Amino acid sequence: MNKFNKGVLAAAVLGTSMLSSAAMAAQKIGVVNVQGVFQSLPQAAVIQENIRNEFKDQIEEIGRMEKDIKYYMEKRERDAATMSDAERKELEDKLISLRDEYAGKTQPLQQQIQTRQGEERDKLLGLIKQAIDGIAEKENYDLVLNSNAVAYMAEANNLSQQVVDQVSKIK
Repeated sequence: MNKFNKGVLAAAVLGTSMLSSAAMAAQKIGVVNVQGVFQSLPQAAVIQENIRNEFKDQIEEIGRMEKDIKYYMEKRERDAATMSDAERKELEDKLISLRDEYAGKTQPLQQQIQTRQGEERDKLLGLIKQAIDGIAEKENYDLVLNSNAVAYMAEANNLSQQVVDQVSKIK
Protein backbone atom coordinates (compact mmCIF):
# COMPACT_ATOMS: atom_id res chain seq x y z
CA MET A 1 0.00 0.00 0.00
CA ASN A 2 2.88 2.30 0.79
CA LYS A 3 4.25 1.92 -2.77
CA PHE A 4 0.81 2.68 -4.14
CA ASN A 5 0.57 5.98 -2.17
CA LYS A 6 4.03 7.01 -3.34
CA GLY A 7 3.11 6.24 -6.92
CA VAL A 8 -0.11 8.24 -6.73
CA LEU A 9 1.72 11.14 -5.10
CA ALA A 10 4.45 11.07 -7.76
CA ALA A 11 1.86 11.01 -10.55
CA ALA A 12 -0.01 13.92 -8.98
CA VAL A 13 3.15 16.03 -8.65
CA LEU A 14 4.22 15.22 -12.19
CA GLY A 15 0.77 16.01 -13.58
CA THR A 16 0.60 19.30 -11.69
CA SER A 17 4.03 20.40 -12.89
CA MET A 18 3.11 19.54 -16.47
CA LEU A 19 -0.10 21.53 -16.24
CA SER A 20 1.62 24.55 -14.71
CA SER A 21 4.37 24.55 -17.35
CA ALA A 22 1.74 24.25 -20.09
CA ALA A 23 -0.16 27.17 -18.58
CA MET A 24 3.06 29.21 -18.36
CA ALA A 25 3.87 28.50 -22.00
CA ALA A 26 0.51 29.88 -23.07
CA GLN A 27 1.07 33.22 -21.38
CA LYS A 28 2.38 36.21 -23.27
CA ILE A 29 4.95 38.03 -21.14
CA GLY A 30 6.58 41.39 -21.85
CA VAL A 31 9.21 43.50 -20.15
CA VAL A 32 9.70 47.24 -19.74
CA ASN A 33 12.77 49.05 -18.45
CA VAL A 34 10.79 51.62 -16.45
CA GLN A 35 13.85 53.57 -15.31
CA GLY A 36 15.25 53.69 -18.85
CA VAL A 37 11.87 54.77 -20.20
CA PHE A 38 11.65 57.53 -17.57
CA GLN A 39 15.11 58.85 -18.43
CA SER A 40 14.41 58.71 -22.18
CA LEU A 41 11.28 60.81 -22.01
CA PRO A 42 11.51 64.43 -23.15
CA GLN A 43 9.10 65.31 -20.32
CA ALA A 44 11.76 64.31 -17.75
CA ALA A 45 14.16 66.98 -19.05
CA VAL A 46 11.37 69.56 -19.14
CA ILE A 47 10.45 68.74 -15.55
CA GLN A 48 14.06 69.21 -14.40
CA GLU A 49 14.28 72.54 -16.21
CA ASN A 50 10.98 73.73 -14.75
CA ILE A 51 12.06 72.83 -11.23
CA ARG A 52 15.40 74.59 -11.77
CA ASN A 53 13.56 77.71 -12.93
CA GLU A 54 11.05 77.48 -10.07
CA PHE A 55 13.82 77.56 -7.44
CA LYS A 56 16.32 79.65 -9.44
CA ASP A 57 16.33 82.67 -7.13
CA GLN A 58 16.77 80.61 -3.98
CA ILE A 59 19.57 78.57 -5.57
CA GLU A 60 21.35 81.76 -6.65
CA GLU A 61 21.02 83.22 -3.15
CA ILE A 62 22.59 80.11 -1.66
CA GLY A 63 25.37 80.32 -4.25
CA ARG A 64 26.08 83.92 -3.19
CA MET A 65 26.15 82.83 0.45
CA GLU A 66 28.67 80.10 -0.39
CA LYS A 67 30.90 82.66 -2.10
CA ASP A 68 30.64 84.99 0.89
CA ILE A 69 31.56 82.22 3.31
CA LYS A 70 34.52 81.25 1.15
CA TYR A 71 35.65 84.88 0.90
CA TYR A 72 35.53 85.40 4.68
CA MET A 73 37.34 82.10 5.33
CA GLU A 74 40.10 83.09 2.91
CA LYS A 75 40.27 86.54 4.49
CA ARG A 76 40.62 84.96 7.93
CA GLU A 77 43.50 82.78 6.70
CA ARG A 78 45.16 85.56 4.72
CA ASP A 79 44.91 88.34 7.33
CA ALA A 80 45.12 86.30 10.53
CA ALA A 81 48.62 87.59 11.40
CA THR A 82 47.68 91.25 11.04
CA MET A 83 44.22 91.18 12.67
CA SER A 84 43.54 92.39 16.14
CA ASP A 85 41.63 90.14 18.51
CA ALA A 86 38.51 92.28 18.06
CA GLU A 87 38.70 92.03 14.25
CA ARG A 88 39.28 88.27 14.45
CA LYS A 89 36.29 87.88 16.80
CA GLU A 90 34.10 90.01 14.53
CA LEU A 91 35.12 87.94 11.48
CA GLU A 92 34.46 84.66 13.33
CA ASP A 93 31.03 85.91 14.40
CA LYS A 94 30.27 86.91 10.81
CA LEU A 95 31.31 83.46 9.57
CA ILE A 96 29.21 81.70 12.20
CA SER A 97 26.22 83.87 11.32
CA LEU A 98 26.65 83.20 7.58
CA ARG A 99 27.02 79.45 8.13
CA ASP A 100 23.91 79.33 10.30
CA GLU A 101 21.92 81.31 7.73
CA TYR A 102 23.28 79.08 4.95
CA ALA A 103 22.29 75.91 6.80
CA GLY A 104 18.88 77.40 7.61
CA LYS A 105 18.16 78.06 3.94
CA THR A 106 19.87 75.09 2.29
CA GLN A 107 18.12 72.23 4.05
CA PRO A 108 14.54 73.50 3.53
CA LEU A 109 15.34 74.30 -0.11
CA GLN A 110 16.68 70.79 -0.70
CA GLN A 111 13.53 69.35 0.86
CA GLN A 112 11.29 71.56 -1.31
CA ILE A 113 13.17 70.55 -4.45
CA GLN A 114 12.99 66.86 -3.55
CA THR A 115 9.27 67.15 -2.84
CA ARG A 116 8.62 68.83 -6.21
CA GLN A 117 10.77 66.28 -8.03
CA GLY A 118 8.84 63.48 -6.32
CA GLU A 119 5.50 64.99 -7.31
CA GLU A 120 6.55 65.38 -10.94
CA ARG A 121 8.18 61.93 -11.02
CA ASP A 122 4.98 60.36 -9.70
CA LYS A 123 2.92 62.08 -12.42
CA LEU A 124 5.27 60.84 -15.12
CA LEU A 125 5.35 57.32 -13.68
CA GLY A 126 1.55 57.37 -13.76
CA LEU A 127 1.68 58.14 -17.48
CA ILE A 128 4.20 55.34 -17.99
CA LYS A 129 1.91 52.92 -16.13
CA GLN A 130 -1.07 53.95 -18.27
CA ALA A 131 0.98 53.42 -21.44
CA ILE A 132 2.13 49.98 -20.26
CA ASP A 133 -1.45 48.99 -19.40
CA GLY A 134 -2.69 50.20 -22.80
CA ILE A 135 0.00 48.38 -24.76
CA ALA A 136 -0.47 45.19 -22.72
CA GLU A 137 -4.21 45.24 -23.31
CA LYS A 138 -3.94 46.09 -27.00
CA GLU A 139 -1.34 43.38 -27.71
CA ASN A 140 -2.86 40.79 -25.34
CA TYR A 141 0.02 40.51 -22.88
CA ASP A 142 -0.83 38.47 -19.80
CA LEU A 143 2.04 39.84 -17.76
CA VAL A 144 4.44 42.78 -18.06
CA LEU A 145 7.48 42.86 -15.78
CA ASN A 146 10.06 45.50 -14.99
CA SER A 147 13.23 44.46 -16.82
CA ASN A 148 15.24 44.89 -13.61
CA ALA A 149 13.35 41.89 -12.20
CA VAL A 150 14.12 39.62 -15.17
CA ALA A 151 17.37 37.75 -15.75
CA TYR A 152 16.75 37.23 -19.47
CA MET A 153 14.00 38.01 -21.93
CA ALA A 154 13.97 37.97 -25.73
CA GLU A 155 14.23 41.44 -27.23
CA ALA A 156 10.96 40.82 -29.09
CA ASN A 157 9.13 41.00 -25.76
CA ASN A 158 10.73 44.31 -24.73
CA LEU A 159 8.02 46.97 -24.75
CA SER A 160 10.22 49.84 -23.56
CA GLN A 161 10.47 51.70 -26.87
CA GLN A 162 6.72 51.44 -27.45
CA VAL A 163 6.14 52.95 -24.01
CA VAL A 164 8.62 55.77 -24.71
CA ASP A 165 6.92 56.50 -28.04
CA GLN A 166 3.44 56.55 -26.51
CA VAL A 167 4.28 58.67 -23.46
CA SER A 168 6.42 61.08 -25.53
CA LYS A 169 3.31 62.00 -27.54
CA ILE A 170 1.56 63.18 -24.36
CA LYS A 171 2.19 66.83 -23.51
